[in-house]
Amino acid sequence: MIRDAQAFWLRAPGVGELRPVTLPTPGPDEVLVRSRYSGVSRGTETLVFTGSVPPSQYTAMRAPFQEGDFPAPVKYGYLSVGVVEAGPAALRGRTVFCLHPHQSAYVVPASAVTPVPDGVPAARAVLAGTVETAVNALWDAAPLVGDRVSVVGGGMVGCSVAALLARFPGVRVELVDTDPARAAVASALGVDFAPPEAATGGRDLVVHASATAAGLQRSLDLLAPEGTVVELSWYGDRPVELSLGGAFHAGRLTVRSSQVGTVSPARASRRDFGDRLALALELLADPVFDTLLTGRSRFAELPDVLGRLASGELPALCHLITYDEETPCSA
Repeated sequence: MIRDAQAFWLRAPGVGELRPVTLPTPGPDEVLVRSRYSGVSRGTETLVFTGSVPPSQYTAMRAPFQEGDFPAPVKYGYLSVGVVEAGPAALRGRTVFCLHPHQSAYVVPASAVTPVPDGVPAARAVLAGTVETAVNALWDAAPLVGDRVSVVGGGMVGCSVAALLARFPGVRVELVDTDPARAAVASALGVDFAPPEAATGGRDLVVHASATAAGLQRSLDLLAPEGTVVELSWYGDRPVELSLGGAFHAGRLTVRSSQVGTVSPARASRRDFGDRLALALELLADPVFDTLLTGRSRFAELPDVLGRLASGELPALCHLITYDEETPCSA
């Protein structure tokens, strides 16, 4: 049984390192997971890496199995896929997803892991947490057949929302982003693309995920009368300035927040967190989501990789971290 592992820690803002971990013996209701892949959520994790989490958001930003505290030292992350090496018989040998930081092996309650469906490759399954956010957003947004929808912000979350919206009957989706390279991503997802200045107006629904005031303003400007912006962006303690004159009142426009920390009120009476995550994993059977995996590196390289992601030197949507025999981990 695996007893020794390695974990990624942020030692100080901008400085990451791998630290040894001695794993406890799993209890009767726990599992020992050997990691195969983890994903770097570029927006959130580079914010953590650079020490940019506002003190007012320390509690809200905590990950389920985080150790340490912001700004550092802290062990952070929440997109992990591995194989159950020990635990209840129904889970042993299964590939599972867990909201766990980057670590070569770990012990968690059995209730904290979700089996990955047979039709979903383990590498793609790291996107489960992001697709879960998109599912919750669309429960909040409740798009209708034939709606004209824009997604403003082509990061991991925005692209996941666009990928799901592309499946809705008669819905015409346009991904809006300042980066022209996102046009190729939009094409692979089966949706249209436009830069902000050329985006199509008269939209029934706009999902905003750019985390910028300019993006939120443009989202409002794109709405048809009685239209709604569903706001997915997280701003921390940054002020957001909007112009609410013009069409805002005359058009009876709506801005509605959506947050993955709670199940959408539209489904909360009939779905729980486990149901939502299981649905996200089922949806990942579609190979179109491989478009969001834009690079891979070995676990040993993660301290350098996060620095390059934070600086913008390494562009990415979701960067995949692989765990193999070269990762220090003994049995």
